[in-house]
Amino acid sequence: MIERPTAGGERAILASFDTGEPDWFESNEEFNLLAKSAGVTLLQSFNGSLRRLYPATFIGAGKVVEIAEACTYHKASVVIFNHSLTPAQERNLEQLIHCRVIDRVSLILDIFAHRAKSHEGKLQVELAQLQYLSTRLVRGWTHLERQKGGIGLRGPGETQLETDRRLLGLRVKSLKVQIERVKRQRHTQRLGRRRSGAFVVSLVGYTNAGKSTLFNALTKESSYTADQLFATLDTTSRRLYLPQGGYSILSDTVGFIRSLPHSLIAAFRATLEESVEADLLLHVIDVSHPNWQEQAKAVDEVLEEIGAHHADRILVMNKIDETGVVPHLLRDEYGKINRIFVSARKRDGLHLVRQALSERCPAFNENNTSGFSC
Repeated sequence: MIERPTAGGERAILASFDTGEPDWFESNEEFNLLAKSAGVTLLQSFNGSLRRLYPATFIGAGKVVEIAEACTYHKASVVIFNHSLTPAQERNLEQLIHCRVIDRVSLILDIFAHRAKSHEGKLQVELAQLQYLSTRLVRGWTHLERQKGGIGLRGPGETQLETDRRLLGLRVKSLKVQIERVKRQRHTQRLGRRRSGAFVVSLVGYTNAGKSTLFNALTKESSYTADQLFATLDTTSRRLYLPQGGYSILSDTVGFIRSLPHSLIAAFRATLEESVEADLLLHVIDVSHPNWQEQAKAVDEVLEEIGAHHADRILVMNKIDETGVVPHLLRDEYGKINRIFVSARKRDGLHLVRQALSERCPAFNENNTSGFSC
């Protein structure tokens, strides 16, 4: 039986193969950043083209032997694939390589487990992990298939595997109840903001785009920031003073990523609903990244999945200090600001962000009868 600790801090071999997808190079670069964020020690990387996918092992027999030899030579503790593997593929690879194997989804879940700090965040991550684990109980734990036996251990005709599935199901049910309670609390908080007439703004964007840096610069807060993927998981909301003499509520949310596991989207729905309920989305984009258009598209896909794709939004083109562009803003054909170029790290162009929020806020309050004024 192979023990299954987390990936963080371990000696790892990375495997990322071009299967014909158009964004493989970007995905591979992102995969290496994910591994770095997980804190693994990189021993060797396996790359190249994969002409066909093998149902049993995902990769061919020759490549399996190469990875197995590398694991033995480097004394690796884990092999991480930049792909989604089936439970059977993971089990077969582990038996052939004699080393623990995890896929991209497991890697992201591991990072989330390390970064979640709040009680809510930990609940959501645990739910996502258990839902993912429930499809993989049969692999890697051969002892779970044995029938209970012995004095005091004979159960009502169920195998250990069935017992573990039942207990896991009970824990998942309990987590869903607790997260539903959190969801109701957040809904009550949003109703309170509505009654006060508060203009709610939510920061969204690809992971490591600079959302938390912008949030800190605008609100003078000190939320954790780092040059790594998923540095922030827990939603933080603060009042933001606007030039016209009022306040808005600004929320910093978890970053998105391409091929974000559906289990994570489902588990974090209570948190992501901050974006659904916001009056305005500030979509922060790392304009210095060579593939920022694809990253922006990935964010749009997640917003559509959670029902926030119709929300009013402004694009904040961040990190212009790395591109030589000066701070400025653009307007659409109706005269509304729809794009702002800033450097959150150097605090260049922040006045343009406040200007944009001030222009949108009065439009929101025209139909507001509470008397709140931005």
